[in-house]
Amino acid sequence: MYWNQEIECLPRNELEKLKLRRLKETVFRIYSFVPSYQAKMDKAGISPGDIRTLEDISKLPFTTKQDLRDNYPFGLFTVPMSDVVRIHSSSGTTGKPTVVGYSRRDIDGWADLMARALICAGATRYSVVQNAYGYGLFTGGLGVHYGAEKIGASVIPSSGGNTKRQIMMMQDFGTTVLTCTPSYAMYMHEVLSEMGISPSDLKLKSGIFGAEPWSEDMRRQLEEKWGIDAYDIYGLSEMMGPGVAIECPEKVGLHIFEDHFIAEIIDPETEEVLPLGEKGELVLTTVNKEALPIIRYRTRDLTSLIAEPCPCGRTHVRMNKVLGRSDDMVIIRGVNVFPSQVESVLLNIENVEPYYLLVVERKNNLDELEVWVEVSEKAFSDEIRKLERLEKQISKELESSLGVYAKVKLVEPKSLQRSEGKAKRVEDRRVL
Repeated sequence: MYWNQEIECLPRNELEKLKLRRLKETVFRIYSFVPSYQAKMDKAGISPGDIRTLEDISKLPFTTKQDLRDNYPFGLFTVPMSDVVRIHSSSGTTGKPTVVGYSRRDIDGWADLMARALICAGATRYSVVQNAYGYGLFTGGLGVHYGAEKIGASVIPSSGGNTKRQIMMMQDFGTTVLTCTPSYAMYMHEVLSEMGISPSDLKLKSGIFGAEPWSEDMRRQLEEKWGIDAYDIYGLSEMMGPGVAIECPEKVGLHIFEDHFIAEIIDPETEEVLPLGEKGELVLTTVNKEALPIIRYRTRDLTSLIAEPCPCGRTHVRMNKVLGRSDDMVIIRGVNVFPSQVESVLLNIENVEPYYLLVVERKNNLDELEVWVEVSEKAFSDEIRKLERLEKQISKELESSLGVYAKVKLVEPKSLQRSEGKAKRVEDRRVL
């Protein structure tokens, strides 16, 4: 089933023509309206007229998250603020967050893409969609919401948390599609069991899970426990939000909607473009964004692309499940956490040394973050009560900065491993 069969099944040669035309328009747009892009292109000796084929995209400079921070808040926008109808932002790393803006056309396009994604994963106008992604500055909640309304489904904007109430709504409102992080879906099932409710008592048919990496093993568990079809969805705020790619019922890769996004795979070290099928870092270019078009954005997500036609009939290229990250970022319950965020907090607290380790584990099907922090010799010799106060202070300030709770473990001086090369800041113990 399709939301827009004509574009989703467009012959490859027609799709390539559409991508090239939109790429040329996007490059001209950012060169004309964004001084920092113009400077980067001039430095590289590239002008919009040099983009004659899709392969010429490799001549363009990359965009990174740092570019968005350097141009905070609206320096990359290509429309006046009077044309911006929505602003979302990240929690930031060490200082300013990344900000994304949407024109009315962007919002309509996003809703259309999410409608496409939801239909691809089996939703219909008769679905009751319980949307347990977070609302607010996070793009997940509103992205799914607008798409579900677009197809005519009934939307329950439950957001995250209050799990027993979520289950009550599932029962009483007849939820057929659940959208949330996969780890939260696992936790919801635990609470469901504790409440003595069987999934067979519900009308749930499918789950659309994203915002964090998850494996085929977790899919199998989710499908067995809930008795549903579980679909992976991919997106990122810098591109738009959720709806960049999604699985179809074949579950053989996530369809990237190429009429909106051009995908490349590069070697994260050499930045060389890799052939289709090889594993590397996903790079994305928007070709239909009005307020914030972005070229060659380094997502830091590691995956590979699948060119072979999908049995579902869609012609757009697919990506395999994300394998991991090319940087030290970790995703905790849908929130991006960087070691640099932790470091910036610790450096402003007395009696703490600049040595730390982020330990990530999955307990009771939920991701948990523990930060091991070295304290100074002076603090380590203090009484237990003072150390407990320090622990609580660090935990409170980390939660304020990260937007997610982190348990703090104080360790004695010089107990964390030193490195002459790149310091190991993350120990991910999750079994995905």
